[in-house]
Amino acid sequence: MPTAYVLLCCDLGSENEILEKISEVDEVEETNRVFGVYDIIVRVSSDDMDKLKEIITWKIRKIDKVHSVLTIIKNEE
Repeated sequence: MPTAYVLLCCDLGSENEILEKISEVDEVEETNRVFGVYDIIVRVSSDDMDKLKEIITWKIRKIDKVHSVLTIIKNEE
């Protein structure tokens, strides 16, 4: 099962609002608020790679107050 870790930078003070919106995405397995360069880390899994990319692009990256996203796709071998 393809899995990705998505690291988000967001507006200061908007982390809880973004976490609520992300938790509504069915494929999201885990969310963590972190400190440092990124504000939130999300683990997402899907049945296939194309669906995974679609979820990240259209359901996570498009959330208001998200500035930038770094996606790390786990190599499933």
